[in-house]
Amino acid sequence: MNASVQPILSGRGLVKRYGRVTALDHADFDLYPGEILAVIGDNGAGKSTLIKALSGAVSPDEGEIRLDGKPVHFHSPMDARAAGIETVYQNLALSPALSIADNMFLGREIRRPGVLGSWFRMLDRTAMEKTARDKLSELGLMTIQNISQAVETLSGGQRQGVAVARAAAFGSKVIIMDEPTAALGVKESRRVLDLIRDVKARGMPIVLISHNMPHVFEVADRIHIHRLGRRLAVIKPSDYSMSDAVALMTGAMKPPADMAAA
Repeated sequence: MNASVQPILSGRGLVKRYGRVTALDHADFDLYPGEILAVIGDNGAGKSTLIKALSGAVSPDEGEIRLDGKPVHFHSPMDARAAGIETVYQNLALSPALSIADNMFLGREIRRPGVLGSWFRMLDRTAMEKTARDKLSELGLMTIQNISQAVETLSGGQRQGVAVARAAAFGSKVIIMDEPTAALGVKESRRVLDLIRDVKARGMPIVLISHNMPHVFEVADRIHIHRLGRRLAVIKPSDYSMSDAVALMTGAMKPPADMAAA
């Protein structure tokens, strides 16, 4: 990346220990404005702990996280959300029995104006349903006709779409996506990849955690390779093959000295 461009989200020297196990070993991280950064690594490499640190799910023992160049300290995912970082988890974190609109505003419900909202805590369902419909339409999710239908009635791809739309609606700085196509078929995976591109086109930087190499190489601008608790290298999909990426993350191939700064 251009040295004059400041990362929107970065980590330096991040350390996280669980007893004698060091999950993060002075790990570094950089996400630049408007890019899709894929994070890949073998099982146990520490990439999940890295993402949890960036999204407020865990607090690193050492190191610094910066958002827009300013140090931040997240004590919970709510702190990260308040700072503009939204995460789409692998299990989607949706409530199946609730409606699409209720899931979109889960924990952020809009209350009716005046006494009804402030004293009787009544929800403004009309405003919530309109906003939810608008956000789904912005991302091209026109196959969902009834915004009031329960999420459990949706297909896997539609549920993923609701989770992505919620993140896009409330994430003002960064969206983190954890294995968004892991449990989906070919057609639904294609739709989710299109959604990721749509979100990027709106100027939102995305962190994509995935084991699916074809998907990673299709949508990512850069690929962060995590190994043994730290950033091993950052590569561009145009410069390396999928086999190279797998060889790097498994240790079969050593990275050139300048690769970590790509």
